[in-house]
Order: sequence, then structure tokens, then C-alpha cells
Amino acid sequence: MVTGDGAYIKRINRSIILEKIIEHGMISRAELSKITGLNKATISVQVADLLEEELIKETQLEHYNVGRRPIMLSINNKAAYVLGIDLDYEQIHYTVADLQGHAVVSLTEKIQTVDYDEIVQLLVKQIKKYQKKLSDSRYGLVIVMIGVHGTVNRDESIYFNPKYRWHNKILKTDLMKKLDLDIYIENNANLSAYAESVYHYHNNNNLVNIILTSGIGAGIMTDGEIQRGYHGYAGEMGHMIVSFGGLSCSCGNKGCWEQYASEPSIINHLSANLNKPNLTRDEVLRLLQQGNETAVERIEESIPYISAGLNNVINLYNPETIVINSRILSTIPNAVTKLESYLNSSVSQYCQIVLSDLGDRACVDGACALAIQRFFDVQRLNLTKSNRTNLQTT
Repeated sequence: MVTGDGAYIKRINRSIILEKIIEHGMISRAELSKITGLNKATISVQVADLLEEELIKETQLEHYNVGRRPIMLSINNKAAYVLGIDLDYEQIHYTVADLQGHAVVSLTEKIQTVDYDEIVQLLVKQIKKYQKKLSDSRYGLVIVMIGVHGTVNRDESIYFNPKYRWHNKILKTDLMKKLDLDIYIENNANLSAYAESVYHYHNNNNLVNIILTSGIGAGIMTDGEIQRGYHGYAGEMGHMIVSFGGLSCSCGNKGCWEQYASEPSIINHLSANLNKPNLTRDEVLRLLQQGNETAVERIEESIPYISAGLNNVINLYNPETIVINSRILSTIPNAVTKLESYLNSSVSQYCQIVLSDLGDRACVDGACALAIQRFFDVQRLNLTKSNRTNLQTT
């Protein structure tokens, strides 16, 4: 028989109650007791503690029936704030979110350095600004979650960041030396997958999120948990080989998937076709919107290669949902139907393939969501998107 002391049981009950309050938005004590199976006395004690801590609040609903007006419980979204950071190449995206996942402030900071120490200083400076700005709330800024475009070890050190050419950097330790805050480091694809799960696909227990925007990376969600693998590098699907002896890849192999299906490879090939060096993604998007035949043909040519990789992913993970994050692919009419036309194997089974509508914000949204989950110490998190305010670019 598994047993636990009173403090452990109390913590588990607290987590269950908070999870249901977050999920329902507003809920009564009676309904909490009904859906959790906890008795009314346990609910009463836990709710009293959460009210005293100002993590939840009460609202008395108006109604016109005879009898007592129901008192509803909801998260006190202004009790604390989290900061999600997407440490992208040449720019850093910051979003402060309240405890319901609503973006309060978003900032994109353009940077012109790859020097590790300089970027650490930029991060420290901006984080301290947010700490000061949010200090009037009950708990202030409680967690910073940073998404890194590269391989992240299980101890949260950065094994390799290909764009910055960083090897074995201990960003978490270096930041915590200068900041009195809980700081976490996570792979950007994992955070993007978490965002899809938390904000859109609440009932999907097996989700794979594939990002085509900078190489190819993937986040894998199983039973609401991020799958990281032994070292923490699970999801580097861009480096599975789809063409033996094919195009050379920076990883040292030939024929890697991202050499044929990622946005950078598509853009590079299109630049060569059009004899326009250094095409940007925004320029490619404009060409597609204008119906440029060469641009459209180049994207169409990539679809069989994207599907080849998807076939491998499906057979490896048997996912319920595959989410593809690519602004370029999203411009192609009936893109999903075209992808599925190449998935003819009777062995490959999945429920749906969808295109992400989170776009470039997936990583930072996932960072905020995972920070909220860590703060509340709940098993699962269901949030809804809202309009963002105070968007800034520097």
C-alpha cells in the first residue's frame, strides 16, 4: 500500500483544486467537491488557504432566483507574473503574462551580437526592469522561462546553439548569480509544443509539434508531459535522413530532412532560382502573396519532402495530432490536403495534421504557460488565448 504524510496529501489536494479552478475559469466550492471527489471539509480548508495567500478570489454572481447567490472561485491573475523569453537569433522576444496566461507586455529587442557575455548582460538588464515594474503585485515576478534554439541538457545547460555557435553554456547559473529569481531553460520546440497543448489541444494526449522555421525541430507531448529523451535532445527530427547520400548538412551527415523541408532551405533554393541573394522570409511571403510562379513552384516542390518526414514521425510516435509551424506553408492553399496526399501507407496512423496559428509566438507563449504550471505546481494546465496589449519593438 502506498502511503504519504499529511503534508504530502495536502499538497496533492491543493494541486488538484488549483488545476480545476484554472480549467473552469470560475467554479463554486460545491462543484469543486463534485468533480474532484474531495469532501467539502477538505475543499473548505484548501480554499481558505488559497484565499489567504491571494492566489484565488471570490466573486458573488448576480441572479434572480430565490435563495443565496452563488459564490464563485477563480484565479487571482494579478497576484503574480511570469516572464517568457524566446532567445532567438538577432532578436530576443519577451512576454510578461499574468497567472491566467494573458500577455500583459510583449517586447522584441533587436540585437547585433552573438557574444555570450553581452547577451547575458542584455537579459539581466531587461529582467531587472520587469522585476521592478511588477514589484507592486503580491508576489511580483516569480519565474523566468527561457526558450533556446538548440540542444538543452537535462540539467538545463546549453549543449549547443547552432546560430550563436555556443557550446556548453550554463546560462541558468550565470543569470541566477545576478538575479534573485527562479529561472528555467528549455528547448524552444518543446515550449512550442507545450503552448499548442495548453492553449489549443487540451484533450490531445499525444501531440507532436514540428517547427520548420529555423531548421527543423520538434516538441513531443505524451500524456501532457514534454518528452525530452535521455540527454534532453529528443525531437531533433531535422537530422533524420530522408535522402541517402543527399545534400550535405552542418551536422556532418548527408540527406537530412531539414536540407529539403525547412524554411531556410526553401528560401536558399528560391534565392538561387530567382538570382536574388539573401532573400528573407518576409520577402518570400510577399512573393507568394503576389502569386510569383517560381516561389509557388518551389514551395510545392518541398511538400513531398515534408510529407516524407511526416511519414517517419507518424510511424515512430503514432500521434493523435501533428501541428506544423510554418508561416510559408500556411500561405499555400490546401497545404494539409497536399501533405496528406503523399501519406499513403496503410501502417501510418494519426488523427489529424494541422497548421499552427501561434506562429513565431509559440515559443514565448509556451514559456509563459510552463512557468505558470511550475508556479502552481499542477499536473496539467488548460489556458485560453486573449488579446495582447502593450506590444513593443526596439
